[in-house]
Amino acid sequence: MKDSRRDAETQSEEALNLLSGKIVDAAYRIHSALGPGLLESVYEAILARELALLGLHVERQKPVPLEWDGLRFDEGFRADLVINNCLVVELKSVESLSPVHSKQLLTYLRLLNYRLGLLINFGAPLIKDGLKRVANNML
Repeated sequence: MKDSRRDAETQSEEALNLLSGKIVDAAYRIHSALGPGLLESVYEAILARELALLGLHVERQKPVPLEWDGLRFDEGFRADLVINNCLVVELKSVESLSPVHSKQLLTYLRLLNYRLGLLINFGAPLIKDGLKRVANNML
């Protein structure tokens, strides 16, 4: 079994950009066909399926463990989608994103030691207005 933290650390910037591009393209196709207004869980299921059909490894509702001073929470958080053991996709279906949404995604990235995440709000009238890249400066 591969160590997902090691996979994330070895992903090149170019590979992450290509991967994020595939995810954004799929989100655009879904939003163009369905528009805003559906439940987040519906967009999650559809996006996960579309990405799997592209040959990507997709994990839904992946537990994000948290450890504090010897106390471990195996399911402190759940990431909506983890793609190829290196990129977190956090989905929303709200009128507009709030700063706390980016902070939530950054927390997931830090806990998983991943470099890049995508925040996608399917509730935005235009999908381009609902996309945000969040980078974890791990150094």
